[in-house]
Amino acid sequence: MKRTCLLIHILTLFILPTQAQKFEGLAMTPPMGWNSWNTFGTDINEDLVKGIADAFVEFGYKDAGYTYIVLDDGWMAKERDDNGNLVADPEKFPAGMKALADYVHSKGLKFGLYNCAGTKTCAGYPGSRGHEYHDALLYASWGIDYLKYDWCNTGDLNAEEAYITMRDALYAAGRPVVFSICEWGDNEPWKWGKDVGHLWRISGDITPCWDCELGHGNWSSWGVWRIINMREGIRAASGPGHWNDFDMMEVGNGMTTSEDRVHFAMWAMLASPLIMGNDVRIRDEATIKILTNREVIAVNQDPLSKPAFRLIDEGDFEIWIKPLSGDDWAMCFVNMTKSEKALDFDWHFEHIGDNTINRTLDIQAKTYGIRDLHLHKEIGSTGEKLSAVIPGHDCLMIRLTPLK
Repeated sequence: MKRTCLLIHILTLFILPTQAQKFEGLAMTPPMGWNSWNTFGTDINEDLVKGIADAFVEFGYKDAGYTYIVLDDGWMAKERDDNGNLVADPEKFPAGMKALADYVHSKGLKFGLYNCAGTKTCAGYPGSRGHEYHDALLYASWGIDYLKYDWCNTGDLNAEEAYITMRDALYAAGRPVVFSICEWGDNEPWKWGKDVGHLWRISGDITPCWDCELGHGNWSSWGVWRIINMREGIRAASGPGHWNDFDMMEVGNGMTTSEDRVHFAMWAMLASPLIMGNDVRIRDEATIKILTNREVIAVNQDPLSKPAFRLIDEGDFEIWIKPLSGDDWAMCFVNMTKSEKALDFDWHFEHIGDNTINRTLDIQAKTYGIRDLHLHKEIGSTGEKLSAVIPGHDCLMIRLTPLK
C-alpha cells in the first residue's frame, strides 16, 4: 500500500503542471519595439518583417534600445489545420514563422505575434478561445518572445479569467514570453493585470492626431491627448514588469514634427511601452531623430519606474513632472495651442513634489542643473527663472540634476 501511494505521488509530480504564473523578470522597464498594425493592418509578409529587422540595425533603433518586432493581426491562414494548429498564411509567410523568428533573432532582436481571446481575431482570423494551451506550445516551438492578446469576439467571457488562462498556457509551454493584455481598458486591467500580464492597454486604438476621436460605428480611435486624458487614478498601477500601455506610437504617421515630438516625450514621461507603429524602413531623419533620442528614452527607461503626473494645467500650457532615480526629475512643458507661446517659469512659485514617494524638488536646499533633452545641452539652473519660447503643439522637455 505504501509503495502504491509513493508511486502515485511520484506520478503526480510529473503529471501536474507547475503552479501557473506569468514569467517574472521580463519587461522590468517599459518594452521597446515595433508593431505592424498602425501602418500595415493585415497587409503583412515575411519580406516586410525582415526589412523592419534590417532597419532596426541600419537606422540605430536597436542601439537605442528597441528590441521587439511584433506582427499584429493577419499573419494566419483563415483556418486551423487538421490537427488544430494555427497556420502562418503560406502566401504571406512561405518560409513559416520559425524561420522568420530565427531571422529576427539573428539580428539580436526578439519576435512577437498577435492573437485574440475570442473565437476570431478582430480581423476575422482564428482566435485562441479553447485552444490556449495548444497555441502556447506552438508559439514556444517557433521561438516567440512576445504575445499581444486582443479582445474581439469574446462573447460573455470574463476578461480577467480569459487572460489568466492564456497566461497559464504560456507559462506551461515553458518559453518566457512578454504578455501584452489588449482589452482596451474596458475591464480596468490596471486593477488586476499586475499578476497576469506585463502590460495592458488603457484605451481603444490610437490614431495619428493631436486631440480627436475617429468614430467607427460601435467603437472609436483616439488621438494622443484623448488617450492621455482618458483614465484617472491608474498611475500607481505601473511598475517593473507591469505597465500601463498607452498604445503603439504614431510618430512618423502624419502628424507634424512638433506633435510627434510631444507624443514621444509624453509616452516617455508616462512610462508607457515605446512600441513604434510607423514604417521604420523609411529613412526619415526627423522621425529617426525623435524615436532614437536616447536622453528621452532614458526618462522612459529610468529604473525608478514612476510615471509622470500633471503638475499644472493652465489651458494654454500643461506641465508634467516625473521623478527619476538619483534625485533627478524630468519635466515636460507642453504648449497646447497651435500658436507660439512664451514660458516664464518661477521655480519658487509652485510646490513641486511627488507625494506617492514622499519626495520634493527642494530648490531651497539644492540647486538643480537644467538640461534640454531635445537640444542636448545645459540651459541653466533652478537658481533663476526658466524662460523659453515654445512653438505651437510642441514642448520643452528637461532633466533636472542636483549640482555638486
